[in-house]
Amino acid sequence: MKKTILFLFAVVFLYSCTPIPQEAPNTFTDSRDGKVYKTVTIGEQVWMAENLAYLPSVVGPATESYTDPYYYVYGYDGTSVATAKATTNYQTYGVLYNWPAALSACPPGWHLPSDAEWKQLEMYLGITSAQADATGWRGTAEGGKLKEEGTTHWDSPNTGATNSSGFTALPGGYRGYDGKFYYLGIYGYWWSSTDFNTFYAWRRTLNYYFSYVYRLFYNKENGFSVRCLRD
Repeated sequence: MKKTILFLFAVVFLYSCTPIPQEAPNTFTDSRDGKVYKTVTIGEQVWMAENLAYLPSVVGPATESYTDPYYYVYGYDGTSVATAKATTNYQTYGVLYNWPAALSACPPGWHLPSDAEWKQLEMYLGITSAQADATGWRGTAEGGKLKEEGTTHWDSPNTGATNSSGFTALPGGYRGYDGKFYYLGIYGYWWSSTDFNTFYAWRRTLNYYFSYVYRLFYNKENGFSVRCLRD
């Protein structure tokens, strides 16, 4: 009996001294506007599981710059933040940011992921190191692991979408440097914080028809979605 008690005491002591990994909370409240975001832990990273919706100001798609920050809402052509926030596209897909805006859009404690941090996510999901460094469509099923399932938001067939990562990527389209909105329901585009040169920065793209992940640089004037990564 004494041996049993001593054994149980030893187990409890060792267990109490072993650090228990703490999962990230599954929500985060942005103190700037009170918006509550779902979050997800993928490997060693904690991501927002929704597109960022921080909107301090808004302009129509004809306004652009690769140096000054601008914020867009797909399909909205105006300057009223309240009106833009009332649209279905804002409430579903969040905000489209040009690159200067994206760099500082994430709340305190979070940041715009670098190209290397996007690669870390992709490699955790199965992309090889060589594929991660490549440009264009890469991998096999990794894009499907990121995309929201079904065709409520993605156009059919939404190939390979399982959302097994919990990332819940949505096809928010983009604001093009020609002053128009494109590809809602077909493509999702997300900025990285890594620039390529004065005029271009690295991005990621997902598509309704493929289960791959696209990597390339693009014009900083474009309006893309933002996913924030915890510091």
